[in-house]
Amino acid sequence: MDAMDKSVATKLAGVSTATLTTCLFKRGLRNQFLQDVHPVGGSGTRMVGPAFTLRYIPAREDIDVLDAYADFEHPQRKAIETCPAGHVLVMDSRKDARAASAGDILVSRLVMRGVAGVVTDGGFRDTPSIAALAIPAYHQRPSAPTGPILHHAADIGLPIGCGDVAVYPGDIMVGDGEGVVCLPAHLAAEIADEAFEMTVYEDFVESEVKAGRSIFGTYPATDASRARFAEWRKAQGR
Repeated sequence: MDAMDKSVATKLAGVSTATLTTCLFKRGLRNQFLQDVHPVGGSGTRMVGPAFTLRYIPAREDIDVLDAYADFEHPQRKAIETCPAGHVLVMDSRKDARAASAGDILVSRLVMRGVAGVVTDGGFRDTPSIAALAIPAYHQRPSAPTGPILHHAADIGLPIGCGDVAVYPGDIMVGDGEGVVCLPAHLAAEIADEAFEMTVYEDFVESEVKAGRSIFGTYPATDASRARFAEWRKAQGR
């Protein structure tokens, strides 16, 4: 899979998921923020990277046993060992957090392989350890039970649903303290540019509001506020 453009990644790393959802809404995309998916540990370390997908279906007792993990072609294990560096492993767990999508050993392996983040709409086990790892991780809630109780790893590298959002391989996943948004790959560069500019202006607006100015005539922008913004931006070197 192709690596992400560094300039686009840098811009996306500096903007919020809230700003990105506004940019998406302007383009008619209303359902790109993953529902009930939260940062493990609540810290929300920034995450940016193309999606690498893994899909789970409901487990079946005669197939989903612990010995199945010994198979090198097991989709979960294969996803851990083949997710490209700089990408985000995104798992469709059918929003079912009653059993874990992965645990700290698998997530540690992703760290060692240079993966940019890991996301599931189910749950992770070993969450205190995952929260301490150097990787952004997002899930619905902690879940101690082992995965095969409920989940069968079916396939990798296909379109999935995660948190009620359609995620296609290569879509750009951005995460922060509020959650995760999925950017269609073909829109990522233009959205990054727009969101970057929006963020600079909103930082200006925040400074204006904290100085006592009304939002009327400032947010949204007017000719007068744009003139003040130009002076502020020059002074800030932004």
